[in-house]
Amino acid sequence: MKEKPDAKNSLGNVELDKAEKQFEKMENDIKELTQDRMRDAPKLDVEPQTKIANSDIDKKNDLYLKPIKTIGCREQFNEKYRNEYEFQRQFVNFTCENLEIIGDAVELWTRPFPGVAAQFWKVPVNKPLWGPRYLAEQLRKCSYHRLIMQEQTTNIEGDMQYYGKMVADKTVDRITAHPVSSKRSVFMGADNFN
Repeated sequence: MKEKPDAKNSLGNVELDKAEKQFEKMENDIKELTQDRMRDAPKLDVEPQTKIANSDIDKKNDLYLKPIKTIGCREQFNEKYRNEYEFQRQFVNFTCENLEIIGDAVELWTRPFPGVAAQFWKVPVNKPLWGPRYLAEQLRKCSYHRLIMQEQTTNIEGDMQYYGKMVADKTVDRITAHPVSSKRSVFMGADNFN
């Protein structure tokens, strides 16, 4: 923090000390708002945009995704993760939804493991797709935390009251992916991503 300005009277110094204590308390409140506490914030429930009947799913309009760009990697792949990598690259049937800009295709990069090439994907929304499991899981994790100031009295000094404490209100999905349930996707092991 910068040096405290020199007030000409003692009342000014007292007020500056109070303000400094307030700023320190607010800094501590923000530091307490850790990732663990944000992760515990309740998730905002949203109705799925895409409702597909089983008769429409079973039609042969399969759309298989492949990356638009691939950038190689110089690192060696760690072979002890081979089984997990093989599981993550299995194709699953899912629908992607853009909840922030409804109807807009999603563009993203993936690199699920060190030693694997980075891939750029353009994922259409609101239709059944086939893509690797790691892509669907990364789409499902696209969210942010909505922060608010909690309306409560935090401090009373003299005839002044201070209000508010920063808290994580909700976790909001920006983009999500839902498994498509049909006889074929269950057969492929894609009833859920996990």
